[in-house]
Amino acid sequence: LGQGGPTLASAVDILGEGDEFLAALESAIAGARDHVHAEYYIWEPDGAGTRIRDALAAAARRGVEVRVIFDALGSGDAGPAFWAPLREAGGTALAFNPVRLSIASLNFANFRTHRKIVVVDGALGFVGGNNLHDPVSRTAKGAEAWRDVHARIAGEPVRRLQRLVLENWLYAGGKVPGDLGSVKRFFPPAMATAGQPVQILASGPDDEDAPIHAFFLAALSAARTRAWIQTPYLIPDEPLESALRIAVLRGVDVQVIVPRVGDSRIVSAASRTYCEALSRAGVHVLEYGPPMLHAKTMVIDDTVAVVGTANLDNRSFRLNFEVAAAFYDRGVIRELSRRFEADRAASTDFARRRREGSKVQAMLESLARLSSPVL
Repeated sequence: LGQGGPTLASAVDILGEGDEFLAALESAIAGARDHVHAEYYIWEPDGAGTRIRDALAAAARRGVEVRVIFDALGSGDAGPAFWAPLREAGGTALAFNPVRLSIASLNFANFRTHRKIVVVDGALGFVGGNNLHDPVSRTAKGAEAWRDVHARIAGEPVRRLQRLVLENWLYAGGKVPGDLGSVKRFFPPAMATAGQPVQILASGPDDEDAPIHAFFLAALSAARTRAWIQTPYLIPDEPLESALRIAVLRGVDVQVIVPRVGDSRIVSAASRTYCEALSRAGVHVLEYGPPMLHAKTMVIDDTVAVVGTANLDNRSFRLNFEVAAAFYDRGVIRELSRRFEADRAASTDFARRRREGSKVQAMLESLARLSSPVL
């Protein structure tokens, strides 16, 4: 894929609850000694978003360098007043790709950073589906809290996450120290000679090869026994849809869990048309919840498991900046399999509920499907 193979992580932890993720992230920031770098799609000025902002401000007051990139549209509610405490403490927060009323700006308005990455001291990284807002928190939302998955990674793979954040930091107009020694501390040498193999994948509108899409195709093509997928939006392009169908024909157990109630009506409507077609082709499609399922995971055989930010749609594969972590360690694969099975037990069969739908609903969903290339 042109992005390097797996490298060894000294530790990997799967964080399957939003409150667990927030606590782990807050603790990591509190332990930072040199720098914290973050790139986020949605960062809301609510309880969860303010909690992490305040943790970063406290770190900045201790002398830790704090750099934050937030997507200008996804985090549009977090205005200058929200970021003021961090900036006053010495940290920096920059909007990624702000949209202005000019032809040059509007030409690139569709390209968003959908990544959710935090890097602490170049040695500890967080990547996954959780945004920084209250819907991830059961404490804030109770039974309505979204279902999501994040990974905490230590060791060599974090260097790749660091590079991704710094690339977009520079694109957003950020500055880094000019001397080589200062930059090198962002990439501390990895000491592990054994560990868990992790491959960091990235894609965006700046890479026409669409590496995450290519990885998913390769993984599905290599599957022999199972392909278990969770995605909030199932709007595959023709190659990916064909890969799912062909896997079924090879006898692979292909299961896809999607949310029963999504957070976007038009996207959910379009997604249901693909769910129906794939269900008829033998893919076992299930609907989770409510609450909203926001996890983006994949388990292929006992070979590889993926946690990331990319949905199974064209926007994630070709329009957004995305990131995914592929894990080749059997223990991590078992853990993600266990979580998939737990979510499957809380899901209902799509084909069974589909028979209850009306013809008007089916027509509206077909109309929504016309927008699939940009959803």
